[in-house]
Amino acid sequence: MIATESALTGWLAERAQHIEQVLERLLPPADQVPARLHQAMRYAVLGGGKRIRAALVYAAGNACMRPNTATSAMNESLDRAAAAVELVHAYSLVHDDLPCMDDDMLRRGRPTLHVQYDEATALLAGDALQPLAFDLLAQMPLAPETVLKATRVLAQAAGSLGMAGGQAIDLASVGKTLSQQELQQMHLLKTGALLAASVKLGGLVAGAHALQERSLDEYASAIGLAFQVVDDVLDVTTDTAVLGKTAGKDAAANKPTYVTLMGLEGAQSFATSLHRTARQALSPLGDAASLLGGLADFIVLRDH
Repeated sequence: MIATESALTGWLAERAQHIEQVLERLLPPADQVPARLHQAMRYAVLGGGKRIRAALVYAAGNACMRPNTATSAMNESLDRAAAAVELVHAYSLVHDDLPCMDDDMLRRGRPTLHVQYDEATALLAGDALQPLAFDLLAQMPLAPETVLKATRVLAQAAGSLGMAGGQAIDLASVGKTLSQQELQQMHLLKTGALLAASVKLGGLVAGAHALQERSLDEYASAIGLAFQVVDDVLDVTTDTAVLGKTAGKDAAANKPTYVTLMGLEGAQSFATSLHRTARQALSPLGDAASLLGGLADFIVLRDH
């Protein structure tokens, strides 16, 4: 059971190091032809990031795993599921940063991929990372029906009814005033869908039953939205050096955010409410969900 903030911080650091090693192993070698593309893919994925999505996979798996059922096959499957969501996330960041999208120069404290390499290479790296994610899921050593379900979960979260659709709404909303319902719908797709898929994948791999699945879904919906609300708050309260990406970018681009809609205090209060909802959703899971509870705290209370 994770009882302290320091223990959670240690667990997050250990999981981040672990998934970094997993990704290092599963990505194509940097010297494999076409070498420049593979080097760009590795640049996009390795060497930074909070790895929250991977952590959610592991924490959800821990919450639903039956006592004494952890096996090498299950651990390998959790690794592949965690790596898959990180690859989809990385590809989305590479494409979001392109000049035709958000046109950003900084990501995780480093030049964005199209700046470090070139736009065509960045586009191809993102194109290659996405199918690799599904290749990893397809190789999970689990029952075929579980592999199929997991593949559909990630596909739906990444597609037009998930992350890509949310990004399309975001681009179409520049300079517009959205209602809270419209803003929430956009972010439940753009940011929340992949976070929710991370939680769901962990539960699937661990064999979650119906009650556990409902708790995970309620938790994921709340925490996925909270993540974006906190991002909007940090965009106006934290500087670029701490964020590792360009601060104030949304305001400069005249994008609708929770801060512009609710004000800073209103957005902070909304994040606190979502945090409470996420915590309450975990109640049926008991102490097994302590990692998920700690991640909810981390997501809402983080400073970058």
